[in-house]
Amino acid sequence: MELQDLQYAHAEYIETASGNKVSRQSVLCGSQNIIINGKTIIMTDCMIRGDLANVRIGRNCVISEGAIIRPAFKKFSRGVAFFPLHIGDNVFIGEDSVVNAAQIGSFVHIGKNCVIGRRSVLKDCCAIADNTVLPPETVVPPFTYFEGSPGRFTTELPESTQELMINITVGFYEHFKPIGKPRGR
Repeated sequence: MELQDLQYAHAEYIETASGNKVSRQSVLCGSQNIIINGKTIIMTDCMIRGDLANVRIGRNCVISEGAIIRPAFKKFSRGVAFFPLHIGDNVFIGEDSVVNAAQIGSFVHIGKNCVIGRRSVLKDCCAIADNTVLPPETVVPPFTYFEGSPGRFTTELPESTQELMINITVGFYEHFKPIGKPRGR
């Protein structure tokens, strides 16, 4: 099945030198603490909370419309501590999902409308079904599929998960095309 082109107005996105495409309608709090490694798409109405702690996003990631990415925190008697969040390469985060994880590995698919509980760890090559709520501190092993509320293991993923996620994220990037002329060219 060939992917259809997904078009966006050129003026609505900022394209960086490393090929990142960031919507002007997204909110990047503490942008000096957000590192995006390249060819990543951050769509409309996303929020990334770099003001709380460092957020590092790998290459070829897709953060869909309305997603919220915020670093994990832990409450102590004297207050709250936030911890850096690292998201690996070739990660797809679905629409309206809230990610409050400690770490997300590479080649991970998070469905639409999910809640990833605080300090959860998603290992490489795993998937979270649409509308899943992962409890805090859940560890999702490699090659597993979690779904439900609360999210639980339901099935194993094929060994080809890494290649599938590369195809999905790279294909999405290649088919995410601007309409309208770039300014000043």
